[in-house]
Amino acid sequence: MSNAPLMPKATAVWLVENTALTFRQIADYCNLHELEVKGIADGDVATGIKGLDPVTGGQLTRDEIEKGEADPTYALKILVSKVNIPVQKSTGGPRYTPVSRRGERPDAIMWLLRNHPELPESTIMKLVGTTKTTIAAIRDRTHWNASNIKPVDPVSLGLCSQLELDFAVQKAARKAGKGQVPDAAPVRTLIPAAEVLGTVANVAAVAAAAAEAEKAVTAESAKNDGKQYSADSVFAKLKGLKLEPSEETTKE
Repeated sequence: MSNAPLMPKATAVWLVENTALTFRQIADYCNLHELEVKGIADGDVATGIKGLDPVTGGQLTRDEIEKGEADPTYALKILVSKVNIPVQKSTGGPRYTPVSRRGERPDAIMWLLRNHPELPESTIMKLVGTTKTTIAAIRDRTHWNASNIKPVDPVSLGLCSQLELDFAVQKAARKAGKGQVPDAAPVRTLIPAAEVLGTVANVAAVAAAAAEAEKAVTAESAKNDGKQYSADSVFAKLKGLKLEPSEETTKE
């Protein structure tokens, strides 16, 4: 079964002692191995564990037990609670720091204050699990152990991961307006295949460009050859050129 009862071994102990269910049925219901249930029956496993009644606990009914005892192949069904208990989500406060690591937090705070002054106090509190009072004391050098505090990377101390630190630093930099270059050069991307010499795409592109150029030259020459000049238009043009000097002479 995917859903196991609360305290499965204690439940298996009670079912072994108080029912005639098979080892397979108890193992499937309690999400245990059949040999483990057999060891419970032999007294080799779960010694000293007091049996837990799943009927009084609201996880199994008497009818289910009777059905299982009558049919060895019957799979017991766990009772689903009718009351939905909301899961309490963790708050966004300071993280828990093991006792063995708490003495190293001042070193990590000093490192963050020295190398990343743009980080707000709330972010430092979440990264290393400290308080504002401790941060202020270390910053002002009024901490009771200020003479022995040495800046140490919190990642190397195991107080936070490198991804968490990088994300916090980037977020603080964005809020402070750092790292924004207005006239930054565009990011270089991959060169199109048609521009790489020797590739099939480049050869096809060059051939297509040559065909277009040849087509344009052919069209231009055909356009010039298509012009026809009549004799009347030619003589009229020449006559106009001859009359211009005579008119100037008459005016003089």
